[in-house]
Formats: sequence, structure tokens, C-alpha cells
Amino acid sequence: MVLTIVLIVVFLLALFVMSAYNRLVRLRNTRENAFADIDVQLKQRHDLIPQLVESVKGYMKHESDTLIKVTEARTAAMSAQSIPEKIATENQLSSALSGLKVSLEAYPDLKASANFLQLQEEMADIENKLASVRRYFNTTTREYNNAVETFPANLIAGMFNFRRETMFDVGDERSDLNKAPQVSF
Repeated sequence: MVLTIVLIVVFLLALFVMSAYNRLVRLRNTRENAFADIDVQLKQRHDLIPQLVESVKGYMKHESDTLIKVTEARTAAMSAQSIPEKIATENQLSSALSGLKVSLEAYPDLKASANFLQLQEEMADIENKLASVRRYFNTTTREYNNAVETFPANLIAGMFNFRRETMFDVGDERSDLNKAPQVSF
């Protein structure tokens, strides 16, 4: 009788461990898949940037620093390997691109160029898609982190080396997002 109870408890404990482990693996894989979706959008963004820079070069002879920053940030972003490294370099690229947008305001002829307008529309579309897949990635990361950190799954997570993962944060842009936009006429 006691042996039967012990076997049932061991079986239930093993079942719990397997279930928790499998859930953690599914959540980790979902997170990695979500980042793969981000990678697709980032690849499109990286492919579009040289076209954008080339179309701007003729107009922005005096703003070569801005173009160099964009090009260097793109190179760094393309060479990033790990998810945290990609997040950091993509935040730098976003910052460099926002500097490019500010500089463009001084060039009305460029802003009227059909080629540039098309590239700008494509870039805006990619940025919107990136925002969407980042939200999904952050949702899957939050679910994974919750599973890794909540009891009793955290015991299983610790045993099998599941660790808290980073979100795809907007980085330094957060302070800009908290400011009210300024409108002038």
C-alpha cells in the first residue's frame, strides 16, 4: 500500500516536471520564432537603407556625418549575432535613421523626389511592421519570463537552465516617446 502511494507520488511529480519543462521549451521556441519574424523585417530594412542613402547623397552633401552614422549603424546591425546584441544595434540604427529624418527637413527638393518618396513610404511600412512584430516578440518574451520566474515552474526552469530573457526595448528613444510632440506653423 505504501509502495503504491510512493509510486503514484513519484509518477505525478515526474508528470509535473515533464509538463513544466515542455511548456518552457514551447515558450522559448515561440519567442525565438517571434524574433525570426523581426529578423525578416530587419533584413528588408537593411536592404532598403543603402537605396535610401544613395538617393539622399546628392542632396545632402553637407550632411555626410548623418549618412556615415546610418551606414555604420546598418553595418553593426547586420553583423550582430545574439538577440541582445541585435536589439542594441537596431536601437542605434533607429536613432541614426531618426537623425536622417530630421536632416531631410532642410531639403524640400529631396522630399519632393518621387524615388525618395517611394523609398520613404517603404521605410515607413517596414517600420510599422517592425513595431508590430516587436510587440509580438515582447508578448512572447513576457509569457516566457513569467513561466521562468513563477513558482513552481521556476524550480524546473532553474534545474534545466532556462533564464529570463530581454525584451526588444526602444532604448534611448523611450525618453522621446514620453515627450509631447511639438507642432509649429
